[in-house]
Amino acid sequence: MPRLTDPDPASFPDEVATFLGKLPPDPMVKMMSHSTGTVKPFVEFARTLFTSLELPDRARELVILTVAAHTDGTFVAAQHDPMARSAGVDERTRQPVRDRQIDSPELSEADRALVRFTAEVVRHPRVSDEVFDEARRFLSDRELVEVLQVAGYYWSFGRIATVLNVEVTKVYDDEPVLGTSSDTTGV
Repeated sequence: MPRLTDPDPASFPDEVATFLGKLPPDPMVKMMSHSTGTVKPFVEFARTLFTSLELPDRARELVILTVAAHTDGTFVAAQHDPMARSAGVDERTRQPVRDRQIDSPELSEADRALVRFTAEVVRHPRVSDEVFDEARRFLSDRELVEVLQVAGYYWSFGRIATVLNVEVTKVYDDEPVLGTSSDTTGV
């Protein structure tokens, strides 16, 4: 059960109400709308992470799944496992990520470098030179910064879900989880 009740949409400023009214119903967006000053830029940044990165979609989804695995982000994992599959991340790659097996031989050298880098980012304030240098072999400077931005966004998104007990009600590919009819925003 969520720790906060749903906010009252009548209390939203007009700009926020209009923005939220254009989105499909989503439990995370609803929870985030308690902060009317940040919900719109937060959702818009998610859109940016899907439209403006040099980082390939497949790599973005590996980063998100790694963040979810290392933060117990069940909500994020449920939403992004099908998205990762659609982005070309096969089950043999997704499973070791879910299991936090960052050195799994099932991961390609490039995937292992990305997953290790992301796991270090999530678990520690600094990344070792070894892990950084390994990631740099496969990622451009821009992509490294984008990995940090994606990891930071989904760490925050996941913490909203875990701390406030936001329940997964429907996943990205429209499979109901708890018998509700909510849609997702794809964030």
